[in-house]
Order: sequence, then structure tokens, then C-alpha cells
Amino acid sequence: MTGGFRGWRVVAGAFALAVFAWGIGFYGPGVYIATLVESRGWTVGLLSAAVTWHFLVAAALVANLPEMHRRFGIAAVTRGGALASAAGLLGWGFGAESWMMFGAATLTGVGWALTSGAAINAMLSPWFDRRRPAALAMAFNGASVGGILMTPFWAWLIAGFGFGSATAVVAALLLAVAWPLAGRVLARAPAEFGQHADGLAAPPEAPARPAPARDRAALLRDPVFRGLSLAFAIGLFAQMGLVTHLVSLLLPALGVRGAGLAMALVTVFALVGRTVTAWVLPAGARRRWAAAATFAVQMAGSLALASAEGSVPLLLAGCALFGMGVGNLLSLPPLIAQAEFPAAEVGRVVALMQAINQALYAFAPAAFGLFRESGGAEAALWVTLALQGLAAVLVLRR
Repeated sequence: MTGGFRGWRVVAGAFALAVFAWGIGFYGPGVYIATLVESRGWTVGLLSAAVTWHFLVAAALVANLPEMHRRFGIAAVTRGGALASAAGLLGWGFGAESWMMFGAATLTGVGWALTSGAAINAMLSPWFDRRRPAALAMAFNGASVGGILMTPFWAWLIAGFGFGSATAVVAALLLAVAWPLAGRVLARAPAEFGQHADGLAAPPEAPARPAPARDRAALLRDPVFRGLSLAFAIGLFAQMGLVTHLVSLLLPALGVRGAGLAMALVTVFALVGRTVTAWVLPAGARRRWAAAATFAVQMAGSLALASAEGSVPLLLAGCALFGMGVGNLLSLPPLIAQAEFPAAEVGRVVALMQAINQALYAFAPAAFGLFRESGGAEAALWVTLALQGLAAVLVLRR
């Protein structure tokens, strides 16, 4: 055995993949909509519907990710996701008619499903058990870095070379990074190097008679799974709705440049919150209390935003507090699943939870638009606060 514990190389590879996955599949759609509305005059409603379709496709596919990994291997599935994302990007960039964006969204939705949260959890699970909170936090920080780096990178490419060329450049970079990573780093198992999870000299003792893994139908009948999934689905619905509309909510008080900086503040604090939580995270069932605390911090952020009345310090404080929880809503579900479900079921639990979450939050941008139209910006913020409070209560109920 040479070169030390190789699990941290897998973390670095997953981090790099997350930068592209979130830069293309999560933060990218907002860029696509804004660019195509301005350059081609297509309607916001139609393009928003294409983005909703993007997330629904991902939700339908990600529930089957554990089976795909078992059948084809992580390397092949990850490479397939990268190819789908690259092809979908070219569709967004060069599609001649607005209806073609639904085809592009189908491909980027497939890529998002195969390279995002459940996929990264599957890459790290063989390598980490006790140290999985820190490993997941470091890998998922790539999602935050994707928001910090990729959005301005998109803007620079589009301004300098046009949208079509920008999508071609990002697609090429994605394949240049993801293709070798998938085969050389992300798909390797500890046994290939004579190593064990967490770098231990010997594997941890397994139960004498491990319970057989349940299928999706059995998990959906499990009240523990249903309650946990519902809590995070509601929390992510509120988060997705507010993040989508946050720039326009901040514009009157902060202006275009200030609103952009405030969004960057949200992303930076998402990285900080996830990292701090990972290093102090309690074990076992107390991880639910960490989730409840996350929702409570986001409630404080929503309250600050709703009460700001144009106050710049309050708006920035609200963005920082809300951002503190953004990353944790991504990394905490697999960690709670690790603590509460048999090891053989964790991958399926995480994938099914992600599918349910995405199916719900795909409709959040449109729903929050209706809240704003019917009751104004404050109504949307109070709805966010109420949903986060409900999620905090539900996550503590087993």
C-alpha cells in the first residue's frame, strides 16, 4: 500500500465534479433563461417551463441511480451524465426554436441526475463511514464553488464569445475534467488499494446477520423515511423558491451590482455553514437537531429579509443567515440516512429522497412567483419562513 489513504483523492475528484454539476445543472438554468430572453426574445414562461422539465427529468431518473451504479458501474454512469450534460448545453446554446429547449432540458436533466448529490454520496460511501460528514462537506463545497465561479465565468464567456460558443467551451471543459476523473479516481474502490473506510487498518465489524435492503416501495411505506423526506422536501421547496427570486427582491434596495454581491454572499456563507456543521456535527439521531437548527437559522434570515424595509444591513444579514443553511440542506440528508438506515439501504434512501425533493422544488420558482403577485415580496418571504418552521418541526419527529 503506497501513497497514503486515497479517500481524500476521491473527495477532491467529487469536489471538481460538483463544481461543473452545479454550475451547469443548478446555477446554469438561470443564466440560460436570462440570456435567451434577451438575445432571442423568447418568453420567460416557456423557458421557465423548460427548466422545470429539467428538474423533473432528473427527479424521475435519480431514484434509479443505485441500480444503474450496480449494473454499469460508477465510472460509466458518471461519464454518461457528463456526455448528457455536454450535449444538453449545446442544445441550449444552438437550438433554433424555443420548443427545442425542452430537448436540451431533457439532456441536462439526465446529466444533473447522474452527477449531483446522490451520485457524489455513492462515490464517497465506500471510502468513509465515521468521517463521512467531513468528506461529504468538502465534496459538496464544490457545489458552492460552482455558484461562486461558474456564474461569472458564464457571464464572461457569453459577453465575449456569445451564448453558443460559451456552451461549447463549458461542455468541452466538463468532458476534459469529468471523463478521466470518472475512471481514474471516482470509480475506484478501497479494496483495489488494500485499504478500508476512513483509512482504518481493518474494516469495521459488520452485523452478523445484516438485514436485507428494502426496495423503493417498502421505503415509501416506512414512516421514518416519509417524515424525513417530507421535512427536507418542504425545506428545499422554500429554499429554491426564495433563491430563484432573491435577486429581484434585492434589486430595489441594492441595485444590480449590489444584488449580485448579495447573492455571492449567500453562496459564500453556504460554504461556511456546511463546513462548520460537518466538523461539529453530532452523531446518530442528534443529526436531526443539526437539521432543525439549520432550518431555524434560515428562518432568522427570512425574518431579517422580510423586516428589512430597504435597510441594507438587514438585507445583507438576512442573506448571510439564509446562506448558512443552504449548503446543509444538501449534505445533511445523506448523513441522517447513514445514521438511521442500514448501510445496504443508504444509497437507495438518498437517491429516493433526492428524487422526491427535486420533484417538489421544481415547481418552487413558479409557486413563489404567484405568492409575489398575490401578496407582494413580503408575502413570499413570510411563506418561506413558515415553510422552514414546518420543516424544522417535521425533521424532529421520528
